[in-house]
Amino acid sequence: MKFIHAADIHLDSPLCGLARYEGAPVEQMQSATRRAFVNLIDLACQETVDFVLLAGDLYDGDWKDYNTGLFFNQQMSRLREANIPVFIVYGNHDAGNTITRQLCLPDNVHEFSAQQAETICLDKLGVAIHGQSFPQRAVTDDLSQHYPRALSDYYNIGLLHTSVNGREGHASYAPCTLKGLLSHGYDYWALGHVHGREVLHEQPHVVFSGNLQGRHARETGAKGCTLVTVEDHKTTLTHCAVDVLRWAVCELDITPLQQVEDLLDCARDAVNQALQQADGRPLAVRFLIQGSSAVHAQLHSNPERWINELRAAATDTGLGNVWVEKTQLNTSPALDAPVLAEGPLGELMSTLRNLPADQDELQSLSAELKQLKQALPLEARHSERGSHVDPDNPDTIRQLLGGVEEFLMARLLAQQSFR
Repeated sequence: MKFIHAADIHLDSPLCGLARYEGAPVEQMQSATRRAFVNLIDLACQETVDFVLLAGDLYDGDWKDYNTGLFFNQQMSRLREANIPVFIVYGNHDAGNTITRQLCLPDNVHEFSAQQAETICLDKLGVAIHGQSFPQRAVTDDLSQHYPRALSDYYNIGLLHTSVNGREGHASYAPCTLKGLLSHGYDYWALGHVHGREVLHEQPHVVFSGNLQGRHARETGAKGCTLVTVEDHKTTLTHCAVDVLRWAVCELDITPLQQVEDLLDCARDAVNQALQQADGRPLAVRFLIQGSSAVHAQLHSNPERWINELRAAATDTGLGNVWVEKTQLNTSPALDAPVLAEGPLGELMSTLRNLPADQDELQSLSAELKQLKQALPLEARHSERGSHVDPDNPDTIRQLLGGVEEFLMARLLAQQSFR
């Protein structure tokens, strides 16, 4: 027997953070979740699996229009033609009260109830599948507590969207414990919600398959599904990558560099290494520029130029298959501490660095920023950049202060020589 366990497809989810510059393949990136899902269906047909399990977050929220549902139905019809049934539980992104548009699904698709846990038996295979969908987005109860005990003489599978006992970066929905899952006596738990692949337990297996397609720079590496083979009472797992593009974070250290041009060579080397790990897929890169050296002043004296020089270096290295999602300049000047502490520059840096800890000063800055933002034209206030400036958020002000320090010091140091 063979089946596929997949989760967190997030159909038609926009890929986050892709910079819109000349040559950036925005449309190609935005269709990535659909193309990855097509690869999943292709894999199911090629492997002639007995069934497919989808463990929640098939959708990314309510459909913008019916095209999302029509696309999904088309892919389910392909599986029906191959005599492959599909079993779905819905999670927080596609809960019962979240999706307002509906289409009748092909008859090979079974949606588990959101009202209570239920069991579907595939008698010819000797398989019992237990599952329950989310009735609403924020499910805080342990749904697994109400799943039935394992049926004797069946291979029992639990299909569940859950955070288990908590995962960094994921909301604590339908929380449960590994001990609680194992107490049901199931042979396999097919979990969704966590986007990184994890095998929490073996024999019996408790598995997060991860998402099909990385959607931003925090979801790096191969993404796909789990192909499960059961033979002679032994369960074997194979991770199958079905993603169509990869994300990579390239950290570049300027500390040993003497000239800003040397940074471009470092970027080319980092992109080459990331491409080798991408298995021939297109690559979206985030550059994190860190460290302290004289290169800091060169970078910040004309950041727009050097950000685009890095884009050009990456594009040239990847022969059109690499795009820079973002470049973060987190560098600092290379100065001797005694020198820095003296004079007006030292006083300026001390003031800027002490401000984030001074609540009175932060409140004063917040009031001034509100006035400045209101003075902006309406289109600037609601632009992509303007929408991220929240004067009521202390963390926003602290981040802006860091940028002010880099901006001022780079320009002042470019004008002055220290001895």
